[in-house]
Amino acid sequence: MLTREQNELLTRTGPGTPMGDLFRRYWIPALLADEVAEPDCDPVRVTLLGEQLIAFRDTQGRLGLIDEFCSHRTASLFFGRNEECGLRCAYHGWKYDVDGNCVDMPSEPEGTKMREKVKQRAYKTVAAGGVIWAYMGPADKEPPLPDLEWMSLRPAQRFISKRRQFSNYLQAMEGGIDSSHVSFAHRYNLDNDPLHSGTEGNRYLKADTRPKFEVAESDGGLLIGARRNADEEHFYWRVTQWMMPWYTIIPPFGTHNPLGGHAWVPIDDETCWAWSWNYHPTEDFDEATLEALASGDGIHVKYKPGTYDPLAEKANDYLIDRGAQRRRESFSGIAGIAAQDFSLQESMGAICDRTKERLGTSDAAIILARRRLLAAMEDLGSDGLPGLDPAHTRVRSTSMVLPKQVPFQEGTAEATRVTPGENFVSV
Repeated sequence: MLTREQNELLTRTGPGTPMGDLFRRYWIPALLADEVAEPDCDPVRVTLLGEQLIAFRDTQGRLGLIDEFCSHRTASLFFGRNEECGLRCAYHGWKYDVDGNCVDMPSEPEGTKMREKVKQRAYKTVAAGGVIWAYMGPADKEPPLPDLEWMSLRPAQRFISKRRQFSNYLQAMEGGIDSSHVSFAHRYNLDNDPLHSGTEGNRYLKADTRPKFEVAESDGGLLIGARRNADEEHFYWRVTQWMMPWYTIIPPFGTHNPLGGHAWVPIDDETCWAWSWNYHPTEDFDEATLEALASGDGIHVKYKPGTYDPLAEKANDYLIDRGAQRRRESFSGIAGIAAQDFSLQESMGAICDRTKERLGTSDAAIILARRRLLAAMEDLGSDGLPGLDPAHTRVRSTSMVLPKQVPFQEGTAEATRVTPGENFVSV
């Protein structure tokens, strides 16, 4: 159980907050590359860590991420004209380049030196792996980009989506490292979901609903082992990677299904971007798999048209079907693995009151993740924060059956390394 003060520290991420300062030390997935695909494309609103920003690609194809509100009279640059290597405010014509420099001030006398004194807040951006990444921290502390395995794969081997979640990032992320809920929340969907079906692991998950957890610190975060009984001599292990500050890799379901992962990025303190990706290190996705992913199966969702908001939402009770619940077609009556998760996480309130929790042995990973985040805030000045080194994110999750006498870290050591060109290990 956290104190109220600790809960505030962990959940508040705006400018000047300790957690906000920590998150700004990392590269942040800001938007999909397709959202600003063409030179002089429409500007896109982007809110990250409580800061309202505008993304655009200029005439030369350079990316910009700048303060949404014009330095002149604070009109929104969303309504601006993206033209001739800059974003021009529609109110009085002040124009900014991708670095935030004011390059034209047509409402002021010709030759004015005022333009040299105006600087729109701007953040560095890089395109990698189909995502636009932003760095919002001190320039002298800029780390290398993360090296998540899917980032270096060909587009045909990966599928990436994002959705808005109406809760604080922390309760969303904690759901991602909570392996025990799979035996309940997703119990009746694992066999028929196209990305989880056809594996022996499903049988172990449903047969043993009381997993035993062993959690160890890794260079980048945590290695989380959930142990279930397989037979008299073996355990079934599902090993999750959690990497600072907000990444998880889901233990795979068979080598024929793709790997999956998430990032939970604060929009503000009460909403977050839930990024989801599936990828396969050795195979292109076939048409049927791509169709399933694009239609919102597995960890992805169906959207409200023209938005990144899920169609299933609080206002419609997440389209709950009590008949399906009674027929055991889904445990909660809510369709889709993603919606089954975020419906419960959002039900906890915009910011969960962790002073009311009663944690058990199955919550060991959540407890340790909170400790690592709190410790990192104390060590903010360090260049050795967990997850900053690209090698910290160059890892895999796995699911394996091991003899009972073999420690899970030892038995899965090879399987949790990324070996380019080789398939992952999974039951």
